[in-house]
Amino acid sequence: MARFAFIAVLGSLLAGIASAAPVPSKVELAARATTTFVEQAYADFQISDGVGGGAQAQANAVFVDPFANVDLTTISEDTIEALDTMREAAESAETDDFDPQIDAASGSTAAALQVGKIKNKVLKLTGEVEVLNIKIAQAQATGADTTSLESDLSSETTKLNTNIALDQANAGDASEGVA
Repeated sequence: MARFAFIAVLGSLLAGIASAAPVPSKVELAARATTTFVEQAYADFQISDGVGGGAQAQANAVFVDPFANVDLTTISEDTIEALDTMREAAESAETDDFDPQIDAASGSTAAALQVGKIKNKVLKLTGEVEVLNIKIAQAQATGADTTSLESDLSSETTKLNTNIALDQANAGDASEGVA
């Protein structure tokens, strides 16, 4: 009985301490979110292995979801550079790795690599669109002209939507990434 009373008192004490902790503001949460994004090597964030059909969600998990509920005007230049570096790695994988390997392959291997290439394009373009969204938000916050950025965003979004549709058409098909 004494143990139960001790546990109850200890639990009440801990609950009181926890409820007294300050609730972080939206600005503090935004600052925390922007500092948690970590640049990764291509092999650690690539989405081309597996099956086709889910590239949009997989690419969002890499480039968009880390910034959910974050004021894009608070994203640091270092984070933008990390996003851009990762996007460039996906672009390099497409031209330097996927294209030659697809050309050298045949049959089901070539088909799986092609599905992987489409997933990689969704990844690359999602990164590009996210960087543009951040740059537009930051430019608007300073009153700068965003016409050129918005034109680029429109073009990249069109390409992204085309490749998402291609990926969805490959739903369930084997997908292979490149090393």
